[in-house]
Amino acid sequence: MNAPIKLGVYGLGLAVIFSAAVGVGNAVGAVGPAPVNTGHGAHATSSPARQSTEPVPGGLQVSQDGYTLTPETTTLTPGERTAFRFTVTGPDGRPVTRYQIAHGKKLHFIVVNRDLGDFRHLHPAETGGGVWSVPLSLPEAGTYRAFADFTPEGREGLTLGTDLYAAGDFTPQALPAPARTATVDGYTVELDGDLTPGTAGRLTLRVSRDGTPVTDLEPYLGAYGHLVALRAGDLAYLHVHPDGAPGDGRTPSGPTITFHAEAPSRGDYRLFLDFQHEGTVHTAAFTLRAEQSPTNGTPVEPDHGHSGH
Repeated sequence: MNAPIKLGVYGLGLAVIFSAAVGVGNAVGAVGPAPVNTGHGAHATSSPARQSTEPVPGGLQVSQDGYTLTPETTTLTPGERTAFRFTVTGPDGRPVTRYQIAHGKKLHFIVVNRDLGDFRHLHPAETGGGVWSVPLSLPEAGTYRAFADFTPEGREGLTLGTDLYAAGDFTPQALPAPARTATVDGYTVELDGDLTPGTAGRLTLRVSRDGTPVTDLEPYLGAYGHLVALRAGDLAYLHVHPDGAPGDGRTPSGPTITFHAEAPSRGDYRLFLDFQHEGTVHTAAFTLRAEQSPTNGTPVEPDHGHSGH
């Protein structure tokens, strides 16, 4: 569409996409036929509904397992920096205050626009009483998705998501085409490996600068890189596990960084790699298409010794 689209119209279109995707609630299979009269008037029988056994990918729900992501506001002014505040409430209805540390933080906060063109990995501060606060500026008008990735004390890790809105006219942008090479801030990052639906695969990223491999990457969030993968269309959040850790005696500080990831379905995914070098964090972005059979790389068993992404 050439002319800018109003936020409300675009939001309505997104709602249609979301309902067609995995689902914001628990996915439910086809419902059985309507009750059939036995002819005797005493009882009616029906086939039981079939519940889907497929897990709902992370980030599609604002509430899961009794935990709910609750922002103080979901509407921001484009380009205006604000102290964005939110809480996570637990099954008892109270704000959660006890978290396990995962990848160096109690809670990771990711904000992307629905076009998957703008990405930021933020680290909110606890302000007391279970309230989190983080400086946030949405650069342009449009719809954004915010993810809270955390592990409550004594529980499994969760990723909850909610939409944020920057009011104004905007034009949606197409997803960048699949590519194996990305450049950022003078660095070149090459991607090897594949996403294969239902199979844990290995993704290896090689970092170089001016044609020279970078072999002195610095630890960032407990690894030499941090990878977030999102499914185009509904922004399902994939759990991605780093292979090894700094100081473990076997993981080199570059030029390669390896992750294990599993895609829930075929389709396009947007990958964002954060890596730190010479005191600065850089983000390289890729579009990768998940096919039924791998064309590059080797599927591996997931490393259950890591949690989160």
